[in-house]
Amino acid sequence: MGDEAKIFTLSQVSEHNQPQDCWLVMNGKVYNVTKFLEDHPGGDDVLLSSTGKDATDDFEDVGHSESAREMMEQYYVGEIDKTTIPKKVKYTPPKQPHYNQDKTSEFIIKILQFLVPLAILGLAVGIRIYTKSG
Repeated sequence: MGDEAKIFTLSQVSEHNQPQDCWLVMNGKVYNVTKFLEDHPGGDDVLLSSTGKDATDDFEDVGHSESAREMMEQYYVGEIDKTTIPKKVKYTPPKQPHYNQDKTSEFIIKILQFLVPLAILGLAVGIRIYTKSG
């Protein structure tokens, strides 16, 4: 490997998204992981689903070992032109849980809107039965 690292744009890397030609972008580096697909412990679909974007978060979330990181070096093909990576991709993960919380509270409100009148009705019926028998 010479000092001149090849620079790829994200769209160039995105073209390599097949089982017989699979490239990934992680930590600003481009890796050709085609040969590794069948050996990947997580299966090849995991790698294929990470093509065409910055896969750093996917890689880090799984928590790969030091040996896995060293292994990556043999698949290194060049650097990614960071200006071609959309910024918004970076900020998706923090928003995800927040978005789900909104969904959850919406869901809880819907349940309450249904259950509260039901509870009041049940209480009223219960009181009526209780006062009649008393």
